[in-house]
Amino acid sequence: MLKYIVKRLLLSIPLLIGIATATFFIVRLAPGDPMDMYLEPRAGGRQIDPEVIELIRQKYGLDQPLHIQYVRWLENLARGDLGVSFRHRRPVRDLLAEAIPYTLQLTVLALLLDALIGIALGIFSAVKKDTALDKTVTVGSLIVYAIPGFWLALMLVMVFSVNLGWFPTSQTRSMDYEFFSLGGKVLDRLWHLALPVFVLGVAGAAGTARYMRSRLLDVLNEEYVMAARARGFRERTVVFRHALRNALIPIVTIYGMALPFLLGGATVIETIFAWPGMGRLTVQAVSGRDYPIIMATTTIAAFLTVLGNLIADVTYAAVDPRVSYDGKRKV
Repeated sequence: MLKYIVKRLLLSIPLLIGIATATFFIVRLAPGDPMDMYLEPRAGGRQIDPEVIELIRQKYGLDQPLHIQYVRWLENLARGDLGVSFRHRRPVRDLLAEAIPYTLQLTVLALLLDALIGIALGIFSAVKKDTALDKTVTVGSLIVYAIPGFWLALMLVMVFSVNLGWFPTSQTRSMDYEFFSLGGKVLDRLWHLALPVFVLGVAGAAGTARYMRSRLLDVLNEEYVMAARARGFRERTVVFRHALRNALIPIVTIYGMALPFLLGGATVIETIFAWPGMGRLTVQAVSGRDYPIIMATTTIAAFLTVLGNLIADVTYAAVDPRVSYDGKRKV
């Protein structure tokens, strides 16, 4: 297994370099210039001296030909240097170190909510096939799945934050956060996470429930499940001991790829709730043509996609004993 993991990681290096290379040239060929932010009208109608702007361009290497910029970027990347943000005037590494923990808080909790609600509803819907519960779950999950995440987020803010005042509209903590006890700080953070986690988690759970129901119904019709019923096992034992494990195998692949998709959804949700994560940082970088941040976040997203595939494959082998990546066939 270790040999397989190392091989997959080595094979992913050219892919990551290719994605980063394509991103490098695409963002620089797009209309606009990072120095445009220095040309915006200032107070009193004063503009920054063009000579100063040219010095800034030289400082960031933007005066060099495109291929020279690319080679220097590769050299810096090989040394672990992600560059300095044009907008924030700080190392990109420091900005990511501050943003990634916030994004992980949001996405990990959303993934847990997705799994808990989606798998549970899928199981109940399959076991209660063609009942009122099954029809309610099926129609409800379809409706939730079709609702755009940004619209759901805005509606929740309007109802539960603006009208009812139950949850904060944005930010990560209260004004008096520093005076709370440790438990109070945790509860305050969860209070601010409630709405964004709900939007991301419930949207994913709707798709998981539908897929789980379909897969479990297929497994319940397998011969070995019918044989277990014929031997007199209770239906609960048949479902949870014999059918559920095999039904969960394809779900593993879905959750292996869930993290990159959650990061994509978090970009919109972080912007709406002013959550200072990697998604919001990326949106600000794109609007300001902050090349170093765009390159860093794109590379991280590509790496997470590769890592998600790898985790799905490894977990698949752990769940299904017939799958092996060490060259030995399992029976």
